[in-house]
Amino acid sequence: MVKKLCCIFNIASHYREPIYKKIDDQFDCDFFIGDNVKTPLKKMSYQSLQGFKKTLINKYIWNFYWQKGIESTFSSKYSDYIITGDPFCISNWILLIYCNLTKKKTFLWSHGWYGNESFLKIIIKKIFFNLGSKVLLYGNYAKELMLKQGFKEKDLVTIYNSLDFDYQNDIYLNLKKSTENFSLFNNDFPTVIYVGRIQKVKKIDFLFKSVKELEKHDIKCNVLLVGKIVDDFKLSQIVDELDLKSRVIFYGPCFDEEKLASLFYNSHVCVSPGNVGLTAIHSLTYGTPVITHNNFVNQMPEFEIITEGFTGSFFEEDNIQNLAFIISKYLNVSLEEKLSLSDNRRRIIEEYYNCNFQINELLKLINE
Repeated sequence: MVKKLCCIFNIASHYREPIYKKIDDQFDCDFFIGDNVKTPLKKMSYQSLQGFKKTLINKYIWNFYWQKGIESTFSSKYSDYIITGDPFCISNWILLIYCNLTKKKTFLWSHGWYGNESFLKIIIKKIFFNLGSKVLLYGNYAKELMLKQGFKEKDLVTIYNSLDFDYQNDIYLNLKKSTENFSLFNNDFPTVIYVGRIQKVKKIDFLFKSVKELEKHDIKCNVLLVGKIVDDFKLSQIVDELDLKSRVIFYGPCFDEEKLASLFYNSHVCVSPGNVGLTAIHSLTYGTPVITHNNFVNQMPEFEIITEGFTGSFFEEDNIQNLAFIISKYLNVSLEEKLSLSDNRRRIIEEYYNCNFQINELLKLINE
């Protein structure tokens, strides 16, 4: 029997477009995708997927939700399902029970485990994930936590996360050929960059305060913030109070990959004082190391892309002096020296954090 795959996701954010299109190309697949989630984000065009069938209406009650229209996915024509592995989605539970009764394979794409789950959440998650055939995880940290909870290793597959590596790699190779160093600042100080939504959870104020701390040691640098300000917590006022206005640029949101590539490539280091997610993949794609905090319970899965002292570093969470010290280590080299390490630093992206790795893992799983 020819296998038919059904993908049911809570939403399809724009960064997911490359991997979803590869799934669309490689499998006989139908897509059913939710219309919104509580966190505002940019969606891809669902109609760009040849197998797109229906937009599901996510109906929220507190933190729980039901995907209205999911009943059309309960069909004998599907042999395998890939779904968003979210236990707060009530319709997922019904689908998983249906698939168990009809002996269909289900793959739950999920963060899995964080390490800060309450007793009740542990019980719920254990029941939920055990209803699936396998759990597709963003990182090995979650896998290790789930193994400690009694899950079988054969049921846990680390699939990592990805951006549009093929396209970004072409841009990177072109940047390497260029001899022009690009800067937005009217000085020769090294640049620290942050790219992503500017939210309180990212603790950008800690970055400003650490830069001020560096001045006590006669170290000066620029700060480039690229992204939409989601939470208004008076960052501009903080910059003024710290007398950093000439060395801080609020660039605003940018979706032009060539511009983003140049900004990353010509920065000494990327810093996310709060948690770090896709920014880590994005930065290392262009060879720029990443700094974030060391409390992994409060991190996103992509923190584990960091190899201490090589692809980046960890600082003690909420310790401004320690963050300043860690940043200083990456400012003590010239941009040329930093660029000479780029190829080796981005190797982990080439090996794991890309769509090609993900699609190969999915092909093996679906064709088992």
